[in-house]
Amino acid sequence: MFFRSFLSSSIVVLLLANPGASDDRRVLDAVKSKNKQALQALLTQRVDVNVPQGDGATALHWAAHWDDLEAADLLIRAGARVNAVDDNGGTPLWLASLNGSAAMIEKLLQAGANPNAALKSGETPLMTASRSGSLAGVKSLLARGAMVNAKEASRGQTALIWAVAQQHADVVRALVEGGADLHSRTSSRQEVVTTGVYRDETFGAFVEVQQGGFTPLLFAARNGDTASAEILLGAGANVDDTAADGTSALVVAIHSGHDALANLLLDKGADVNAMRGGYSALHIAVRAGKQELVKALLARGANVDAVLVKPTATTRSTRRDPSLHYSFVGATPFWIAARLADVDMMRLLVDQGATSSFVAPGGRTILMAPVTAAALPAFRANESRSLEAVKIAVELGADVNAATEQGDTALHGAAKLGYNTVVEFLAEKGARLDVKNKRGETPVAMTSQYLDPFSDQVVQERKSTAELLRKLGAKE
Repeated sequence: MFFRSFLSSSIVVLLLANPGASDDRRVLDAVKSKNKQALQALLTQRVDVNVPQGDGATALHWAAHWDDLEAADLLIRAGARVNAVDDNGGTPLWLASLNGSAAMIEKLLQAGANPNAALKSGETPLMTASRSGSLAGVKSLLARGAMVNAKEASRGQTALIWAVAQQHADVVRALVEGGADLHSRTSSRQEVVTTGVYRDETFGAFVEVQQGGFTPLLFAARNGDTASAEILLGAGANVDDTAADGTSALVVAIHSGHDALANLLLDKGADVNAMRGGYSALHIAVRAGKQELVKALLARGANVDAVLVKPTATTRSTRRDPSLHYSFVGATPFWIAARLADVDMMRLLVDQGATSSFVAPGGRTILMAPVTAAALPAFRANESRSLEAVKIAVELGADVNAATEQGDTALHGAAKLGYNTVVEFLAEKGARLDVKNKRGETPVAMTSQYLDPFSDQVVQERKSTAELLRKLGAKE
């Protein structure tokens, strides 16, 4: 106990040393170290409270940082400049907003803090408080003239956009009531993206796309924030808001896996056939395997035979995301379901009038889709599902000997994948065993291509497929 008292007294003595120095940082250091005893003693001696540290931050900045209302009050009474800025343009009010401290925000505003003093990046206290989710702080700032539609410089984001992005629905409501622009957009930028590069593929497709251009509703769609979306739509937001790449709010919601938000947009009259982004809500719902959403889209007039025009960008998590690979371009939802061997989805779409005789570019029929020779790991179904999909295609009248423009048949694809049950089924249905593609390759020849040197299992599977084909009567 004696040691603690001695240490405290020593700190006070040290902080009180050298009074009157022009760079006297003792007040700042007292607040920074939360030493209230030293602060009160220094203020009694009228030590300058506005001496900054190296980056321009003052004692009042530190009081705001620590959310120390008592220290802030003492400093303000002693003449602290409430609008002092650090090297980034940050004021004590900005720090209070960063903390989401409504009480500190109110105290500083009452003391004359400028509600529109922005960082060098253009970020205002209102934006920061909105991102932090401080409803009372946001209301205080708005009441004192904070510019509700100010934009930061990097991407043109507003307080409303940040509130929606962080899913602070109560703040969203306050900003909307305060006159926030429902139609504001983030800036857009041109980016080169890949639409699919995988180990068993030679090259992917690289395209330039516009990224960004998101409105508050598009952020709500991406995050699945139904509460904020309802507020925005109720205030007049456009249910068909479209991002810079052409994707609508409905497409963004489904692509992001937010079924409830998608259904809300449907209930509000979203255009189910919007395809400015190159693909429709139905394409992505089928790709994601969302049967209930597919039913809802079709019930509202979605075009069951819409043709995919553009692929989606590939991300690092595409093996989980419902991406549309560039090899899907030119396909209908039913062809995509067949490619994924989603048997239940195939039946659902056929029942809803999908054209089962559709042929994708290059001559790729529905029968070929589940056993596409260039099938990718992220889109490849297992053998049993592929067999079921092939059976459905045959039931629907698919020609087992139809060939692509390169001369490949469904049997070529099944052989290359090593799907023996599919090979047997196709042979049973009359598939030609010795058919050659335009490269002169038979189905047997396909079993020796693209063997994975790192997987003995793949090698053995394809060897067994070659043996099966020979047993069925195929020749080299």
